[in-house]
Amino acid sequence: MAERKKIVVLTGAGMSVESGLTTFRDAGGLWDNYPVERVATHEGWEANPNYVNDFYNMLRVKYKDVQPNEGHLLLKELEKDYDVVVVTQNVDALHEAAGSSKVIHLHGEMMKMCSSRDVDNPRYWVSLPHEGFGETGLEVPHDAKAEDGSLLRPYIVFFGEGVPNMYDAVQEAQTADIFIIIGTSLNVYPAAGLVQYVKAGTPIYLIDPKPVTAKQDVTHLMCGASEGMRLLRERLAKEYKV
Repeated sequence: MAERKKIVVLTGAGMSVESGLTTFRDAGGLWDNYPVERVATHEGWEANPNYVNDFYNMLRVKYKDVQPNEGHLLLKELEKDYDVVVVTQNVDALHEAAGSSKVIHLHGEMMKMCSSRDVDNPRYWVSLPHEGFGETGLEVPHDAKAEDGSLLRPYIVFFGEGVPNMYDAVQEAQTADIFIIIGTSLNVYPAAGLVQYVKAGTPIYLIDPKPVTAKQDVTHLMCGASEGMRLLRERLAKEYKV
């Protein structure tokens, strides 16, 4: 029996648009209404942690009933025939909700809180919903504290902070037999640089309805995540006879 090929997938905001999630960067996106420097920087947190927590409380409640779209589900389906690793820039949990078994979050997770003193220490993470946080369990009180005594803050990689899971993502990209990019402009670093670690000659597929500039040789399917995954699944089945 032939060895299963490894697919590594990099996903961005466009992956979740069909689930009804607003992108951050596009016109009408969240950054238009909530200044990035106030809600997604360490300086913003230090200046007004209540404002930052209110913003993410709002997002969690707004998105609590959002479901994976067909694109998420088709990625999960690839696991029947391939070893699949999803590397996502998204802070939603839609890949996990779709059943993907290996997901690496580069920019944090909306459904987690962490110590504001020791952000990346899992000992102090709190998963949401949490029975102690109001009716929904998603709205974190302003005075909620981590076990180390510091204020709980969203487990989000703020602009200017390091990306702790980037090393793991690079290791996966280096061993990919097939690399897929879905719904990202390839403008946000270091995530956008991940494609540079893919071995020469590895097929790279890009699914995005907009023109995207890529330094590598890519096959661009100019459509949304769900349609793109349908087309790509058929293409892979023909090329790799699975």
